[in-house]
Amino acid sequence: MRGIHYLSKLKAANIPPELLEKGQNRVIDASLTLIRERAKLKGELLRALGGVKASPTLLGVPLGHNSSFLQGPAFAPPRIREAIWCGSTNSSTEEGKELNDPRVLTDVGDVPVQEIRDCGVDDDRLMSVVSESVKLVMEEDPLRPLVLGGDHSISFPVVRAVSEKLGGPVDILHLDAHPDIYHCFEGNKYSHASSFARIMEGGYARRLLQVGIRSITKEGREQGKRFGKLGEGVKGVYISIDVDCLDPAFAPGVSHIEPGGLSFRDVLNNLHNLQADVVAADVVEFNPQRDTVDGMTGMVAAKLVRELAAKISK
Repeated sequence: MRGIHYLSKLKAANIPPELLEKGQNRVIDASLTLIRERAKLKGELLRALGGVKASPTLLGVPLGHNSSFLQGPAFAPPRIREAIWCGSTNSSTEEGKELNDPRVLTDVGDVPVQEIRDCGVDDDRLMSVVSESVKLVMEEDPLRPLVLGGDHSISFPVVRAVSEKLGGPVDILHLDAHPDIYHCFEGNKYSHASSFARIMEGGYARRLLQVGIRSITKEGREQGKRFGKLGEGVKGVYISIDVDCLDPAFAPGVSHIEPGGLSFRDVLNNLHNLQADVVAADVVEFNPQRDTVDGMTGMVAAKLVRELAAKISK
């Protein structure tokens, strides 16, 4: 909430709103320019290499303030990147693809969420910046966004961008302990517990398949009925993995520990057996502040990213 408090102080000091808005615009423009130019460079290199139809590229969204409990997921993207390239393992995925090959995985950096919020930018505009960042990645063929959260609120602007860019709704495979489909959890329409309500209301997904759900209230069940009409998606599949879909024995470094979850092999089997054109994906809700001292959950999140990269690339 630091950025919001900062904005309140500026308003109290009678700073002209147009001056503040111009400053915010400059920061946002600079942030988008960096994403745009990095995506353009990676796209040009891949097109020069040739032989690639789809290449996942990492985009970090270090956002944690929409969590209803802990905000540690904001620190996850650099920890996941560190674990992806950790020397304790090799660069091969289980399907035999090499992450060292830029056709399999590239990286365009992070959306500077805290820097933008420090300028007093509200969540409506911040979510638009996230969406625009995703679109900038997708503009550079053959890049496809593989997004590192962050709490689960980021899935809404990401899926919105993917759907708008592709010109229609996607099918979503959502692995999670929670449905994240509450209308406006604790009064926050952008809560990490409300992301899929925003997605379904906006018509950005035609079919939502949720796996691993084991913590759901009466409201969540009613919302599920509301969005229960499923159809055949036409624009590809989006995969969203909340790390707490796993049993905490496999991934203790999450904000909401919910026993009785999936095994890691359960999740990988879902990914490996999926026959679909995966157009984008995210891995969210890893909380480094609750991880073990040896970074076990970071390695788990990284492995999920690695296998998603293999699934997306072609």
